[in-house]
Amino acid sequence: MSPHLDITAPYLPLVRRISTEGCVDAQQLLRIDHFLNHRIEPNFMFELAHELAQRLSYFQPNLILTAEASGIAPALVVAQTLRIPMVYAKKYSPQVEPPAISRIIPSPTKGGEVRLVVSARYIQPGQRVVLVDDFLAGGRTAVALIDMAREAGAEVLGAGFVVEKCYTRGRQLIEGMNVPVASLAQIESIADGQVHLRQPQASN
Repeated sequence: MSPHLDITAPYLPLVRRISTEGCVDAQQLLRIDHFLNHRIEPNFMFELAHELAQRLSYFQPNLILTAEASGIAPALVVAQTLRIPMVYAKKYSPQVEPPAISRIIPSPTKGGEVRLVVSARYIQPGQRVVLVDDFLAGGRTAVALIDMAREAGAEVLGAGFVVEKCYTRGRQLIEGMNVPVASLAQIESIADGQVHLRQPQASN
């Protein structure tokens, strides 16, 4: 990868909105459901996903892979921007056309475990895949998607996230699988109800 390409540079419009509108709940979780993953603003989602697509275009993918449900919106716009197909692994009603590839992952937000399933028919050997999702936290979903794509014979070239929680081990797990990570906003810590974000560098 080019040393001049910073695929984790904070994207100022998103950093501003998290700083001014984000709230922290009793479990010290950042809530930005009102514009990212519950209520969605189409224009802002397009702006975020278009920026992420520019960063991921470096890998020259020909398939976007995500997991339902909150990854679908950004992944769809990234795929539309790059003019390539998108596949999402099913989580809530995991029946797909055989042959199926699946992984069991923990669900920190809901408790217990869930099964991710994708039809091998839609991921072809030799395809150039990048992952897209809304949040990167522990990285278990992304690791499962990487495993599933590789089982299908595809090459996973990168992973892109709208928001990254840097204080978790998600990035280390993904990069440990030789998959670079791109993100638009990086949360360095959450303490006492305050969100501390990596800030964009001042331009010269």
